[in-house]
Amino acid sequence: MQEDPSVTMAAFNATRVLTIHKPSCISQPYPSLADDDDGFINSVLNWVVPPASLVMLACSWPALCFITTCEWLYNSFFSENMEDKVVIITGASSGIGEQIAYEYAKRGANLALIARRENRLRGIAEKSRHIGAKHVMIMAADVVKEDECRRFVNETVNFFGRVDHLVNTATLGHTFYVEEVVDTSVFPHLLDINFLGNVYPTFVALPYLHQTNGRIIVNAAVESWLPLPRMSLYAAAKAALVNFYETLRFELNAEVGITIATHGWIGSEMSRGKFRVEEGAEMQWIEEREVQATSGLVEDYAKLIVAGACRGDQYVKFPSWYDIFLLYRVFAPGVLNWTFRLLLATHSGRRTSVVGTGRNMPEDSPPRKFLTGSNSFSQHVQCICRNWNEKKPLVK
Repeated sequence: MQEDPSVTMAAFNATRVLTIHKPSCISQPYPSLADDDDGFINSVLNWVVPPASLVMLACSWPALCFITTCEWLYNSFFSENMEDKVVIITGASSGIGEQIAYEYAKRGANLALIARRENRLRGIAEKSRHIGAKHVMIMAADVVKEDECRRFVNETVNFFGRVDHLVNTATLGHTFYVEEVVDTSVFPHLLDINFLGNVYPTFVALPYLHQTNGRIIVNAAVESWLPLPRMSLYAAAKAALVNFYETLRFELNAEVGITIATHGWIGSEMSRGKFRVEEGAEMQWIEEREVQATSGLVEDYAKLIVAGACRGDQYVKFPSWYDIFLLYRVFAPGVLNWTFRLLLATHSGRRTSVVGTGRNMPEDSPPRKFLTGSNSFSQHVQCICRNWNEKKPLVK
């Protein structure tokens, strides 16, 4: 009886599969001696390095403070002269960006003011000229679009011939709990404006900043390392921003300076609220530039930023006492978390939403429903609850 060839071939293939052996070159899943050595070394270093480093830091702290003070005094005496130099400022139509424009104007710089709408920039440009700016350009652009960033940088270079300082101040903040969000369409917008809205202008301007040994100034925030409730996406974007510029600082090797400014709640539109609305009221979008930050803290912060940038400071911190929380986060995170839970976290009145500076809604945006938040952490923040694309609340 003749065998079926297909059956014979199937049996042969099955035999081949069963007789395949694991190659001897493949390592067995057993720890090697080197792995044991690495584990032992790391265990020793875990116990030795932290206390030894703390002792060394404590011993060297007076000398470090003395050196830092001497550098600060030297750089203050030989501060960069901004007369006739060119400064690009994004998010310049209100808040911190506006005040920074005035500070550079007092130093006689030429300004290129960038924002999404020109109507507010015209008044700021006129005031800057009156204060002392030699020439002021205003341009409407969206900093989250690379082509528009390339356009305003090229127009600045074509007009002035150079770029000395790039100041990134466009920011969009929020005050909502992640678990309450029902529509995530705003998430990419928050991350784009707070991260890519800084990266794109920097990327485009870098070749020109190399030519002048210029400087990049970044408006970060203390939330980049201090965990505050209802600001998760904002904090994540700011943390990414700080790490991006810290890394870029090493890549540029001092050919282009970088000043990272971090601030707490200082009284700008983002902390004071852009809107004056009643709960449940319906109204048209109010141009955020029309609501002025009256607090002198914003002006003080702007003065520190410009002075620090002209000195060549790597960091500007305002208020500086926030730094103490960094020690708690590193050495006693449990204490920091417990304190914040006790003082800040609350589950009452949690209907909150998006606030910001340096960013507007589309001009053809229809009326929305507005709600105000009222817990102890944001008692001064009046918010708008909306979705970017549909007429439904952003939070539950």
